[in-house]
Amino acid sequence: MSDQNLIERLGDRLKGLRGKLVANAGMDKITWFRTGGAAEALFQPQDEEDLAEFLRVVPEEIPITLVGIGSNLLVRDGGLDGFVVRLSAKGFGWVEQRSETQLEAGAALPDKRLAAKAQEAGIGGFHFFHGIPGGLGGALRMNGGANGVETCERVVEVRALDRQGNRHVLTREEMGYSYRKSEAPADLIFTSALLEGYPEDAETIRKAMDEVQHHRETVQPVREKTGGSTFKNPEGTSAWKEVDNAGCRGLMIGGAQMSPMHCNFMINTGNATGYDLEYLGETVRAKVLEHSGIKLHWEIKRIGKFQTGREIEPFLGQML
Repeated sequence: MSDQNLIERLGDRLKGLRGKLVANAGMDKITWFRTGGAAEALFQPQDEEDLAEFLRVVPEEIPITLVGIGSNLLVRDGGLDGFVVRLSAKGFGWVEQRSETQLEAGAALPDKRLAAKAQEAGIGGFHFFHGIPGGLGGALRMNGGANGVETCERVVEVRALDRQGNRHVLTREEMGYSYRKSEAPADLIFTSALLEGYPEDAETIRKAMDEVQHHRETVQPVREKTGGSTFKNPEGTSAWKEVDNAGCRGLMIGGAQMSPMHCNFMINTGNATGYDLEYLGETVRAKVLEHSGIKLHWEIKRIGKFQTGREIEPFLGQML
């Protein structure tokens, strides 16, 4: 087996790229949980053309995983094979007003900045982004929402690149949105989106954003190392209620804990591993299933490999 890292093995293939390449990149520095093993390599493209070239030159058999701001992400301790792609703020964090009611933005734009731009432009309907701790790309993929509004309500079209570096434009209908997910092909990397709201007084928007912020700070552990909502809301109830009813508020495994403040938030109290966090989540799912018969589904995205001997089965093996 070669001692060369992935970047060295690909050699000349990568020489024309303008973005940043890092071998053995620690994912604990990227995720808000501050846990996770290393990726074989990390690439931060300088712009969309740089990303397209990267996708064209990296062999199909090498896995590519897209990571955004890292807010809604749990990376397992065994790390990731292949490349992690993280869109740069410089190349993909832009936002421009296109009309009285439309904004176009890059996929790496933080949701809070999108809300702020809309408020500045007097475009209503974007205030809820102020309460989503992530980037636009993740909101587009997962149909992120807060305070009763979802991303799909603002989408006109989404621009993306496929695994071969080809460009695509998807309408809102083609995105296939439903609660906390889209049906867009998994291999597409979203690069930007055209979004639409409605005319609204800037001061009215500011008040709505302040209400979103107050709600977050009052009921959510926003100053902890967390990944946001852990589980999707089941039909007819709230995830936090089911977690609470199953006696899991404050439940702790290793350095991972279900927040006493909001028990659908999982937090790293200081020294949690990816194993601690995922084992806690599956323990909670098993307890809720036993208590109420409800199968909670993860909202946090979990990626990477388990460390050997520390694999975790869904619901701890109670039900697959």
